[in-house]
Amino acid sequence: MFFASALVSLLLASVALGRPSIASRQNRRRSGPLIPSNGPAANLISNTTVSHVKYSQNWAGASLESPSGTYTSVKGTFTVPTPKARGSGSHAASAWVGIDGDTCASGIMQTGIDFTIDGSRASYDAWYEYYPAVSSDFTGFSVKAGDVITLVATKTSSTSGSVSITNETTGKSVHKTLTGSHKLCGKNAEWIVEDFEEGSSLVPFADFGTVTFTGAKATLASGGTVGPSGAQLLDIEQSSVLTSVSATSDSVTIRYV
Repeated sequence: MFFASALVSLLLASVALGRPSIASRQNRRRSGPLIPSNGPAANLISNTTVSHVKYSQNWAGASLESPSGTYTSVKGTFTVPTPKARGSGSHAASAWVGIDGDTCASGIMQTGIDFTIDGSRASYDAWYEYYPAVSSDFTGFSVKAGDVITLVATKTSSTSGSVSITNETTGKSVHKTLTGSHKLCGKNAEWIVEDFEEGSSLVPFADFGTVTFTGAKATLASGGTVGPSGAQLLDIEQSSVLTSVSATSDSVTIRYV
């Protein structure tokens, strides 16, 4: 996207004054594929037979793999947390559901809620993304701490699908049909809290407390549904391990530690 110089100046000014405008945020914010960790915990696991957890720099949660068949949709409901900063400046995290990005990273279809804390002010953004394109916000969709949110991502072909977010607390919902040039394999279904990117680096990761996805299920192309109990568990390691994840037959709990 190209901007006139005057508009660029306005956007830069909005960033300097506080929370970025929608245009500048969308130009910079991106989710991405799982980035493996090379920290001590990851190295310890790689040298043992323990395989129930995998460490990542940016993803915490659960990722289902489909060795036979493909996933066509993924769904989960969670309560929006109140983020806390781990130091000075702005910190953020994002809760989302999506298809692909773990063992198949050519494309990812995902939707979720960002939560940002800057000083004492928390803000929330609803977004969608067909990676590798940058994310886009759902404008005019109100979210606050304590709201119950249902996320759905649906793959309709190898290069198309749709996403929806419903605020169960307010009764409002948004929907978007997506197309892209990068193939969706349908090999992964995920429930994730992410340390996302702005520009080319991860944002300072917020203490999000606990996020629990309930009613978590993925639909197979064959028509069956599966829960996350057999999923690959993912924890974020950035110098130290920052999360603790568990899963049941229909839920995924991600706790900041």
